[in-house]
Amino acid sequence: MGLGSCCCRCLEILCAILLPPLGVCLRHGCCSMEFWISVLLTILGYLPGVLYAAYVILSVDPDRVRRRGHDDDDDYIYVA
Repeated sequence: MGLGSCCCRCLEILCAILLPPLGVCLRHGCCSMEFWISVLLTILGYLPGVLYAAYVILSVDPDRVRRRGHDDDDDYIYVA
């Protein structure tokens, strides 16, 4: 984790505190499930939106989620 990555993470956290969906959008994109959950929680209450956005930014790796979504064929065993 380099200096650039640390600065990006700090910027995402700052955006998540000011406007939670924006921080999640920077990390995961605007069409992700995490973004829409953040929007919903922010509409229902500011604090749940901030807490969820911080959790998603700090703990969920977007590349890992994308890889898991494409490797669904490996989870099944085909028996003839």
